[in-house]
Amino acid sequence: MTASFSQAMPGSTVAMTVLSALLEARTGQQLASYRSWRLDTALKPLLRERGLETLDQLVLQLLDGQDRTVADRIVDALVNCETSFYRDQPVFEMLTEAVAVHEEKGRRVRIWSAGCATGQEPLSLAMHYAERQAEKRMAIPEIVATDVSDSALGRARSGRYTQFEIQRGLPIRRMMRWFDGDGGDWVAKAELTRLIQFRRMNLVTDRPPPGKFDVVLCRNVLIYLSGPTKLAVFAMLAEALGPGGTLVLGAGETVIGQTGLFEPSRRFRGFYDRVGPASVRDAA
Repeated sequence: MTASFSQAMPGSTVAMTVLSALLEARTGQQLASYRSWRLDTALKPLLRERGLETLDQLVLQLLDGQDRTVADRIVDALVNCETSFYRDQPVFEMLTEAVAVHEEKGRRVRIWSAGCATGQEPLSLAMHYAERQAEKRMAIPEIVATDVSDSALGRARSGRYTQFEIQRGLPIRRMMRWFDGDGGDWVAKAELTRLIQFRRMNLVTDRPPPGKFDVVLCRNVLIYLSGPTKLAVFAMLAEALGPGGTLVLGAGETVIGQTGLFEPSRRFRGFYDRVGPASVRDAA
């Protein structure tokens, strides 16, 4: 069966089709044709590790089914983990105001960083609120961070970054305060990483973390999802947010014309407020 399938289409097209389908089935993320170059770039280390020369050989291992880890390794490599510290600084400034509104409820605020990749976003949140606590004696929000990639989460938990990564968006003052040099890398101090609960989660197939959140950041994730999958994720995010909760998306993402579970915030431009019941039925 594998041989006849391989002969039916040119090898490179077969590889792109199978690998793209695997990524979408596991994570809901679609790999646009103009981004097919990412297959070669992202999977080169895995090919090298397995002594393979082409993506077609990797696909044959996948279809053979004898190695049950190969599918997980492929998906882990293909998931987009692009991020940086304090990404889109104005978002963090407005987020401070939004969190202050939720703090008026008189309890500890809960924040969920959904699709946290290698951890720069939740670490930025932890630094910001730890510094605020030192200055104003205000409680640090509970921060939960999730991602579908095991390798990305491993790096996030370790808090280890290269010189290039640490310089992307992180002021020197904060780098020296919250990180220790270790050879050519920088490692987040334990007092910082312990402020974050890291968990593996697939936004498409898994339930949200327990409890209601006041703020959910899900930035630059939905742009990779198909329409129906995006609807389901919107419903899940709405379920995770408490009444009046705040959703923060990426600059190129919106809820407008896509779901009735959120509406543009009247107080915070570019943010969205949770409205109505949270269920897949209502989202459709």
